[in-house]
Amino acid sequence: MDKNNTQQLGSKTKTESMITNSGSPGRSLTISLPSWRLPKPAWQKLIWTSRVSLVLVLLLGLAAGFFGGWLEARNNQMGLVSGSLSQEKKVVTSQSQLISQIAKLVGPSVVSVNVTGQQTTPSLFGFSQSQQTVAAGTGIIISSDGLIITNRHVVPAGTTSVSVTLSDGTQLKNVTVVGRTNANDSLDIAFLKIQNSNGHKLIPAAIGDSAQVQVGDAVVAIGNALGQFQNTVTSGIISGYGRQVQASDGLTQASENLDDLFQTDAAINEGNSGGPLVNLNGQVIGINTAVAGNAQNIGFAIPINDVKGLINQVLKTGKFVRPFLGVRYIPLTPDVAQSYGLSVSNGAYIAPSVDPTQPSIEPGSPAAKAGLQEGDVISQVNGTNIDQSHSLTTLLNQYSVGDKLRLTILRTGQTLNLSVTLEAAPAG
Repeated sequence: MDKNNTQQLGSKTKTESMITNSGSPGRSLTISLPSWRLPKPAWQKLIWTSRVSLVLVLLLGLAAGFFGGWLEARNNQMGLVSGSLSQEKKVVTSQSQLISQIAKLVGPSVVSVNVTGQQTTPSLFGFSQSQQTVAAGTGIIISSDGLIITNRHVVPAGTTSVSVTLSDGTQLKNVTVVGRTNANDSLDIAFLKIQNSNGHKLIPAAIGDSAQVQVGDAVVAIGNALGQFQNTVTSGIISGYGRQVQASDGLTQASENLDDLFQTDAAINEGNSGGPLVNLNGQVIGINTAVAGNAQNIGFAIPINDVKGLINQVLKTGKFVRPFLGVRYIPLTPDVAQSYGLSVSNGAYIAPSVDPTQPSIEPGSPAAKAGLQEGDVISQVNGTNIDQSHSLTTLLNQYSVGDKLRLTILRTGQTLNLSVTLEAAPAG
């Protein structure tokens, strides 16, 4: 007899099969027995619950710790980035403020120089004609009574009238040329004098020490860019010193050799000639004089120490007289010395001239009278070494006409001492 008996217990059922000997052989009896679970003791439930709670607490703790660490790291990173940007902003702001302060400090000492002149040019059939020229440059006020220093090529021979424009826009027309170096002089310098300031206060610029300037020093150039944009300010660094260049004025195309120049990447444009190159103390350490037209941001300036002797002389006497030795020389560097096969790397090398119209030693000059020769290297002036920080031009300009100097000469392996008396440079 088969009988199915299923009882419900809770929500689950269990079916089991049993074989017995009662009844017909081979018959099987299948019955369904209820399935049940014994109730767990209260203490066992408590342990299980506690374990689950502990695991959850640990997991939550780990998650909180991980999230807190991530958040702290992110905040630290953001703080570093923010701090870095803030610091960079402060540096940029400080530099901008410094340049602005320098411009305000030096600007009143910078003038625009307006020049009218006569230029003679050849014309057809062999005749020449004269035409009026108008040009502009920059100058630096160096005394409260109106003495101005600028470049020779700003007020060249043939200049008929000069006026200056102050930083506030005031134009002063009664300006005279005190003097200028001649066209063959490697020092491109001229002096002007405001004869009547019409009651305007003239503020002289502070003069620095160009011998202290190092490559990489920050500088600011101020000038009358393109002859139109008064007191334009640019900044950069000193890129090199002791440079020798051949420059032309762009008007007559006449060229001149300039020695012992600073090189800078502070933009120097046409019209900036004669303007100041200043250090971060607002002191003039150079006079802007030339720019490389076939390059980007390569300008040149005359070190202020090269003209200090002339400045002192003009301030003292009111006259411009250029001390004159009468040699054309090449400032030596290790590379230049090697190219000429010289055994010394510092000094002023009187190289043999290849142009008969420009002899290395001027006939009748103090150098010729003292016995200087082509191929000589002047190594000292009155015991001071000539090097890239102290050029022959710089050292000579510390003396006046009539001063007697002792020159140390290297000639074919021998050291000689020659005595020379400085004379006034020929007019030109």
